[in-house]
Amino acid sequence: MRTQAYVTQDDNLIGTLTVRETIGYSALLRLPDKMPRDDKRALVEGTIVEMGLQDCADTVIGNWHLRGVSGGEKRRVSIALELLMRPRLLVLDEPTSGLDSSSAFFVTQTLRGLARDGRTVIASIHQPSSEVFELFDMLFLLSGGKNVYFGQAAQACEFFAEVGFPCPPLRNPSDHFLRCVNSDFDKVKATLKGSMKARIERSDDPLDKITTSEAIRKLVSAYNRSQYYYAAREKVNDIARIKGTVMDSRGSQASFLMQACTLTRRSFINMSRDFGYYWLRLLIYLLVTVCIGTIYLDVGTKYTSILARAACAAFVFGFVTFMSIGGFPSFVEEMKVFQRERLNGHYGVAAFVIANTISALPFLVLICFMSGTVCYFMVRLHPGFTHYIFFVLNLYASVTVVESLMMAIASVIPNFLMGIIIGAGIQGIFMLVSGYFRLPYDIPKIFWRYPMQYISFHYWALQGQCQNDMDGLLFDNQYPDQPKIPGDFILKYIFQINVHRSKWIDLSVIFSMIFIYRLLFFIMIKVNEDVMPWIRGYIARKRLQKKVPAIGKTPSLRGYVVDPELGPNEG
Repeated sequence: MRTQAYVTQDDNLIGTLTVRETIGYSALLRLPDKMPRDDKRALVEGTIVEMGLQDCADTVIGNWHLRGVSGGEKRRVSIALELLMRPRLLVLDEPTSGLDSSSAFFVTQTLRGLARDGRTVIASIHQPSSEVFELFDMLFLLSGGKNVYFGQAAQACEFFAEVGFPCPPLRNPSDHFLRCVNSDFDKVKATLKGSMKARIERSDDPLDKITTSEAIRKLVSAYNRSQYYYAAREKVNDIARIKGTVMDSRGSQASFLMQACTLTRRSFINMSRDFGYYWLRLLIYLLVTVCIGTIYLDVGTKYTSILARAACAAFVFGFVTFMSIGGFPSFVEEMKVFQRERLNGHYGVAAFVIANTISALPFLVLICFMSGTVCYFMVRLHPGFTHYIFFVLNLYASVTVVESLMMAIASVIPNFLMGIIIGAGIQGIFMLVSGYFRLPYDIPKIFWRYPMQYISFHYWALQGQCQNDMDGLLFDNQYPDQPKIPGDFILKYIFQINVHRSKWIDLSVIFSMIFIYRLLFFIMIKVNEDVMPWIRGYIARKRLQKKVPAIGKTPSLRGYVVDPELGPNEG
């Protein structure tokens, strides 16, 4: 059992999973390994029934191409995920936001049922209807960090009436409380006063005669002297005197191996069901490689084939791998799910990184094997099984490096448009120093050659593929009566490639980059979790220190109310 759980305002869920699968995988990620599978399944089914999700238990959550559950059902799934561990305290950030009136009422009624079951439920609420407001037991009103009211929700109207701000008969109480404590309404009154079409007429509403700041001061002062304040203080003191047991605050009780295996299986299912994750990219890769194959069809060993082979390699390992950034929107959605689950301690960062790497492996192998095979045999690159395997492995390593780089970017930049722009910019720079657009020895040594060329995977991929394709071949000379040109001569003197370095070393460098980028992905997540909150807190404290103190007294509006019997300039 957990101490507390937090339900975010946004329902960040995996859209390809059903409701039962979503809750079931969450149970495997957090419940103890020693707990029998039947007990876990029974707990999942009990949670589904408790949240009223029986009718949609086998319906997918839904995403951009899959029609799924409704907004209210999706919100209840988010609550069910945290309810699974039976927390004593459940905190929700605007659980009715974005829902229609009936869905909002059902969700709130469900939360009321949880509270009646012995749990403490705390929720910030967004403009509730009168029916939804009546379901709450306690009300806590804040304005500018000041406590305006804390007590029984049913007694709030009585308190406001005692202070001099009674709720009008036909007004929603929550709307009336908001009107009393939200200073933005002063701007509305000022706008109406300056308009020739509308006037602030005298009425029985006391809020028309004073500013909201003045009303807030009266409410805060009255509350600090009221019975509600002393009752709340007494309750807090009683709770503080109780010596309770120290509860375990850990989020997950599952082992690291169980977390990694469950995340791998869940991620694999998501990738296989989401058409836009890898299947669409597979079709695009096949289409592009067929185009490459028809352009460079049976390229041969003529003199003009020298440049054609190099251009083909540069396009495959430059622009074809560049298309891997197309998966960035899916990475961002996956990171949103991770951040929500990580917030409540569902699993560790290492388990997520390992699972993401393993689950993507078969799809990337399939994409690179199919598209690489089409390209290799249509172009008729250097024949031989070893050369074919190297080409496919080189393509796989290059695509995986781009995937790893984009995942590292997604960990710190949640906006997919900005992420794609940054990822495309980084890849563009790497392609520029790959050794094709300008020969390696001609690239300026400072910065561009050292270190940019050596941290560019395009450079190592192109160097290895040129060796793999041209070394051992004989090409026709520009003039027919001249002897044929060996491939190693072309590599060394035309493309400035180090023929003494094995192509397998080039390939191993790219695979090492995969590990480095995945490690960077892990570090970025940890920094974003541990360092960024401290930095944001430090900046917030500095801003508060520089904040100009508020003016002590706010002028009243009594002298500015227009008498309907007199003109605006009379009286």
